[in-house]
Amino acid sequence: MKSIPSPLIRENPTALYLQISSLLREEISSGLYEPSGKLPSEAELQARFNVSRITVRLALDQLVEEKIVERKQGKGTYVFNKQLRYGLDTLRSFHETLVIQGLKPEMRLLSHRVIDIPENLKSTFSAETIQSLFIERLHVVDNQPIAIGKSHLLAEVAAVSLDTIESQPSYKVIETVTGLKVERAELSITAQLADVKHAKALEISPGMPLLIMKRLSYLSNNTCCDHSIFYIRPEHYEFVLSSHFKVS
Repeated sequence: MKSIPSPLIRENPTALYLQISSLLREEISSGLYEPSGKLPSEAELQARFNVSRITVRLALDQLVEEKIVERKQGKGTYVFNKQLRYGLDTLRSFHETLVIQGLKPEMRLLSHRVIDIPENLKSTFSAETIQSLFIERLHVVDNQPIAIGKSHLLAEVAAVSLDTIESQPSYKVIETVTGLKVERAELSITAQLADVKHAKALEISPGMPLLIMKRLSYLSNNTCCDHSIFYIRPEHYEFVLSSHFKVS
């Protein structure tokens, strides 16, 4: 991301840190730091404006006080309450919805094993489907965990390498293995409080609210190929849906 060159006016009676905060405020408003919302580091701002580190910190403190930016320990400074979006009117994997926003999300494989189809899912998959590949992945953006995805996929996906499962969206892997397109999905969204395990993985406190997205995906032959549950940190994530009135 390139910053707009904006030299400070040294003779200006306005303090340098206020000039810097004003310039950053304008750049944020113009969308310069989209899509991730991450600002340059303090060292980068110090070099850009040729000022001391304390002047940069005072400028950022001003923006924090105005709730324009927020500091995330060990991660940097971000536009306050930056929202990631999931469009409910388009069939895409969770990972792909982040990629199309210009982000560079990671998927970290937490667990991977072939298991018998759980009793509560036997009616969901076809009668011939006895086992599934269960995978658990942590979705990360800018080194910040945003969601845990737990998926039951067709067992034949287990033939794919671990590197592929960790780096490729489920839909892409399923379509490669089966030779069929993922044609439709059923989604539901609820909420629940984070238990200790999910809170630790998502770097939040136990008892904090999580968005829960459940997804059933079907191939073009109407076979269920994916049952997934996503546990999502809600503070920077929103679901959106475009709808239109039908002309009667």
